[in-house]
Amino acid sequence: MSIETLEKPQAGQVPWAIRGELILNCNCTVFCPCVVSLGAHPPTEGYCQAWAGVRIDEGHYGEADLSGLNVGLILEIPGLMARGNWKAAAYIDERASEAAYDGLVAIFSGAARGTTGLFSVLVSEFLGAERAPVSFETEGRARRLVVGRAIKGEVVPVEGNEPGQDIVVTNTKYWMGPDITVATATQGRVRAFGRVWDFDGRSAEICQIDWKGPGR
Repeated sequence: MSIETLEKPQAGQVPWAIRGELILNCNCTVFCPCVVSLGAHPPTEGYCQAWAGVRIDEGHYGEADLSGLNVGLILEIPGLMARGNWKAAAYIDERASEAAYDGLVAIFSGAARGTTGLFSVLVSEFLGAERAPVSFETEGRARRLVVGRAIKGEVVPVEGNEPGQDIVVTNTKYWMGPDITVATATQGRVRAFGRVWDFDGRSAEICQIDWKGPGR
């Protein structure tokens, strides 16, 4: 082992932070019960399959700048979210520097601890991380995520009683953030890691995120 290796900060010790927006679409037929039950209630189909996208408006991992990068995720949960045994994979924006790539893999695998540290406990099989073109766009109320040929999704908020006002579940203890906008998927296609999913019309979420890790 070299001196450089010994002196390099280990994942779990590096301060990091991410601010931006997350969208998620899963196979639940109605709004995901995990948000309010904190994973104690099973998904509507008994198991969860989901894709997610993260737009990083501001962020860093140590000295590596993460601002302006996007990440795509695939999640597979066999039953109750809180019981773990998840499978997960990450697609990292191909524009990321080597340091930013390593940081994002550490964050989204749970190795970086902090807000996403629960992944290291709940994910029993990390399928891998790949560089890919990851596009996260907003047009009007719609949010679109395109990850190469792996993920093609679009979610839109569900309008409430007041015209133009979204339905928002507020003051939750959900790990992603306290305020979750109820949404639905107008497109939710996944072709990755042997998974072929189509969740058009199924449950979706939009969340403003403010995540951080050790030393913050």
